[in-house]
Amino acid sequence: MRVSALLLCLITIAARAQQPSAGDLLRTAINEQQQGQYEAAIRDYRKTLQLDPTMVEARVNLGAALSHVGQYDEAIAMYKAALPALSFKNPVILNIGLAYYKKGDYADARAQFEAVHKLQPNDGRVATLLGDTELRLNKAADAVTVMQPLEAANSDNLDFQYVYGSALIASGHRADGAKHVEKVAKAGNIPEAYLLAGTTQLQINDYESARPNLEAALRLNPKLPNIYTLVGTVRDKTGDAKDAESAFREALKLNPDDFDANLYLGAILYKRRDMDEAKGLLDHARKLNPTNTLARYEVAMFKSTSGQYAEAAQELESLVKEDPNWLDPHVELATLYYKLHRPEDGARERQVVDRLRAQEQEAGPGK
Repeated sequence: MRVSALLLCLITIAARAQQPSAGDLLRTAINEQQQGQYEAAIRDYRKTLQLDPTMVEARVNLGAALSHVGQYDEAIAMYKAALPALSFKNPVILNIGLAYYKKGDYADARAQFEAVHKLQPNDGRVATLLGDTELRLNKAADAVTVMQPLEAANSDNLDFQYVYGSALIASGHRADGAKHVEKVAKAGNIPEAYLLAGTTQLQINDYESARPNLEAALRLNPKLPNIYTLVGTVRDKTGDAKDAESAFREALKLNPDDFDANLYLGAILYKRRDMDEAKGLLDHARKLNPTNTLARYEVAMFKSTSGQYAEAAQELESLVKEDPNWLDPHVELATLYYKLHRPEDGARERQVVDRLRAQEQEAGPGK
């Protein structure tokens, strides 16, 4: 039996009536996106644009959903396609930058963030993103230049302060940068910030400041990279050899080839005259890094104490040749030469020691 033309027409009209409009699909997609149903939202945004390719809101929202699921290239294409129809372009340019940033294309991200920063020079979030991108491109000084004028206005913005502090550290202003990062660590109880602040302070020999920060980092997250070695080092530098030893032993459980843990624990045990274990650790440190001057010095000191005077003197002579102003090897050499029946060499070394000590006293502490 044939279906009449009138009936076919009625069926087509009914089907069209049941099909959602572009506006309905857009509202559905927005609701799905707000609920975290990104795949469903992407599907419905695509349907929306098939029905009405001029719906800029659908195109921009589709870009955001695609970026959220990691489809950055298509997200960027969607954003760029929407730009010509927008009167206020800054948020979408910023989103393009974020998509480039998330995919690891920092050069293109920087271009987008810089464009928005020129239009919104007082926006702390934009300055933070631009500064962080500069930092990732190894342009720490440029990051400082961007962020410094906004530092006071963003004193309570932890993201801003962390990036700004990191940029200061990377550009050579380590003490100042560590203070900013330490502020973030304390305000947010952030182990990574404690780690960066403490590590930086350790590097500039500010041991009293470094220790509480590194101890806090360890307490909050003992799985941070190299944390036991760093804590052991700062404990040792602040005169706490006993607790330093326990930290170094934990470090060696995690990595028996940790150079610093082997070296510093070996030095602690050597000073305690636990010679057998000290020798194994110092020898292993020397094997791990044969050219390291501190490892060579500690091995030489061990040999000197063990009666291997000639070998110790030979190593120390090599060290002072490389660094004539390093006092400690000269002090030991002055003693060794007398033990080796070389009084003239011993007297010469004593004069060098006296001269270096006088220079240190003249320079004063911290210079």
